[in-house]
This record gives sequence, C-alpha cells and structure tokens, in this order.
Amino acid sequence: MGQKPPLDGRTAIVTGASAGIGRATAHALAADGANVALAARRTNRLETIADALETEYGADTLVAPTDVTDEADVDALVADTVEHFGGLDVLVNNAGLARGDGDVPDMDTDAYETMMAVNCDGMFYATRAALPHLVDTQGNLVFVGSFAGQYPRPGNPVYAATKWWTRGFAHSVEAQYGDQGVGVTVVNPTEVRTEFGSELGESFEERFDEGEVTAPAEIADAIAFAARQERSTASEIDLYRRDKFSDW
Repeated sequence: MGQKPPLDGRTAIVTGASAGIGRATAHALAADGANVALAARRTNRLETIADALETEYGADTLVAPTDVTDEADVDALVADTVEHFGGLDVLVNNAGLARGDGDVPDMDTDAYETMMAVNCDGMFYATRAALPHLVDTQGNLVFVGSFAGQYPRPGNPVYAATKWWTRGFAHSVEAQYGDQGVGVTVVNPTEVRTEFGSELGESFEERFDEGEVTAPAEIADAIAFAARQERSTASEIDLYRRDKFSDW
C-alpha cells in the first residue's frame, strides 16, 4: 500500500481561488490530498477548477461563490465548508487586489475603500470565522502577504499599507493562538505572473515573460508547505525573484 499524501483527509479553504495564486494553491493542496473549498466571485471559473481538481487528483471539492467583503458571505463559506467536509484544517487568505495609480492625492475614495475592504476586512472576516475550527483541528492559517508589506516603497502606498496590515494582523494572531495549536504563516511574494494589475491596464502576466518573475505555482508550493506543518509553524516565507534587490 502506498504512502498517503500529507494532507489526506484534511480540508482547506482558498479565497481568491478563481485565478493566479489561488488557483495554483488549490491544485497544490489537492495534489497533497486535501479536500478544497474554492471561494471567489467568479462561479464559472470555480466550477472549471473544481472539475480539474476532481479529475486530476480525485479531490473532493466545494464551489463556494463568495465576496470576501461581505461578512455574511464569509461566515456562510466557513459554515458550509465545515458542514460539507466535517471540519476545517487550513485557511488560505489569498484574496487581494490593487486599485488606482498609486498617487495618494489623486486616489479616489472608492479605490481606497475597495483595497481596504478586500485586503483587510476580507482577511479579518475569514480569520474570525475560521479560527474556532482551526483550534479544534490544530490547523494552519496562511496569509498571502507581499514584498510591498515589508519595505517602504513609493508605488501605491495604500496597497502597501494593506499588506503591512496583513503581516501585523497575522503575526498578532500567531501570538494569540500559537498556544492553542494553530500555525500561522505569511507568504510574501514579489511580482507573480498572474492577472494582478489588469485593472490598471496591464497584468503582471502580460508585463513579464515566463521565467522573468515568480510563477504562481512557486507561491502555491510555499503555501502547501505551510499547510503541511503539524508541530512547527513556518512563520514567514519570502519568495522574491532573484534580482529583486539588484535594481534598488
């Protein structure tokens, strides 16, 4: 009899699962044997990904159309996942976006509020709903942060601030819940070849050639590594393109 995959029988929620890092993470977790609840707003994409996970890995999936800025939506996501699978072992807080051209005096309030709502409120709602279940299972909570939340930078200070918030919130939750057996990890990428930035006219996938910057699968591998931890916690994982500091 072959060895069971490392996440066999465990259940994960991935927010922002319809594309990019979220989609790659869903594949990585399913390949490790996890049941996967797919959360995002684009239902058709989620259904396509669910079909792929079931076909390629035999994974049990749940398609959960979710707006992370709506706390009732997020509460229902967690409740439905627990009801469907019988528990929750991993939450991947991945949903995030950037808006506006980044110049503070020219940024409209809608762009500011949208970034705060998705990148901060959404992560709070999901974490709040998931934590009691993660305590029960001694599970793992993974946040997708950013290089932008680690070093001062001139590009889009509001987006950067939301990622500083993500790291601060994550590590504070780590301090609060570590003695209850919950692992908390922040994964910080630099540029990743995804749809990110498309709302500004050019996505990172269009801007960078394959191999020029980090691929979604590389970030997904780091997230899956964090999700596999049972006694230790990978507190923070940085994945930068190798020349990131050369152009400073």
